[in-house]
Amino acid sequence: MKALLLALIFLLELALLAAAGWWGFTRDAGWPVRLLAGLGAPLLIAVVWGLFCSPRASVSLPAPAKLGVQAACFVTGGLLLALAGRPGYGAVLVALWAVDKALLTALGDPV
Repeated sequence: MKALLLALIFLLELALLAAAGWWGFTRDAGWPVRLLAGLGAPLLIAVVWGLFCSPRASVSLPAPAKLGVQAACFVTGGLLLALAGRPGYGAVLVALWAVDKALLTALGDPV
């Protein structure tokens, strides 16, 4: 069960990056802005995730703070999907992450 939940959370992290890219590439702007936003938004989220949330994060945070950064990343991804015209997908992304994280925490997985 735990392996399945860990696999799901990894897929959700990839979906988070895809959501940020989707938002950027669907902006109502010229192609340079869309390109910058479509590549820059996922890159920014990946850098934040790598610095604070990854298993080998450069900045070690206490568990509640790390959970807060993870939640902020996923809520941002959900909001970006909503801004791209897909609010339902954004809500599903955030809800699946929250349920998965709650189940992993209940199984004793560190944040």
